[in-house]
Amino acid sequence: MRIVKAAEERKQEILDAAERLFEVKGFEGTSISNILEETGIARGTLYYHFKSKEELLDAVIERMLERMTARAGEIVSRKEIPVLQRFNMMMMIFHVSSGPQEEILLQVHKPQNALMHQKMQKSLFLGITPLITALIEEGIEKGICQTDYPAEAVEMTFLYASTVFDGLAEYGEEERQRKAAAFIYHLERLLQMEQGSLNAAVMPLFCH
Repeated sequence: MRIVKAAEERKQEILDAAERLFEVKGFEGTSISNILEETGIARGTLYYHFKSKEELLDAVIERMLERMTARAGEIVSRKEIPVLQRFNMMMMIFHVSSGPQEEILLQVHKPQNALMHQKMQKSLFLGITPLITALIEEGIEKGICQTDYPAEAVEMTFLYASTVFDGLAEYGEEERQRKAAAFIYHLERLLQMEQGSLNAAVMPLFCH
């Protein structure tokens, strides 16, 4: 007997299958037929939810970012953990270096996917900046840092980091370390923090 599933459940199954296949075969190596075979659905059912493989990738990215942001929000709320440790834990969620997320990000960084990359950056900006702002405001209360414009400081930092460090892997090791040290140096001054206080929390983000 043919099993009929709710539209949202079927949509999530398609996204799950696509994500698995992108990891194993890569985006270019994954065909619509592969996804149909993996899910056992008809072509029309897939196209009801997603008009193309590119639209499917877009949805996979959106879901990935939503899950990351939700996990980051949970970490921010755990106030029994020191502020700087929570900052590091939260940012490491977005520090992708392996698995299906790495394959997805490789696709996003390709020139032909510039619009997709822009959309991802906007989603990250909207999701992360309120969380980091909350941590900075808590840090201000605890006397760890000081600024009259916490939200704006976060926005400035995010925009700089997302531009300069987006292609960090392209730099040589020496230049990468220099840019990381300079970033921490200026961020500490922006937030009026003791020199070196952000090293432990931020430097791991720049490691492979």
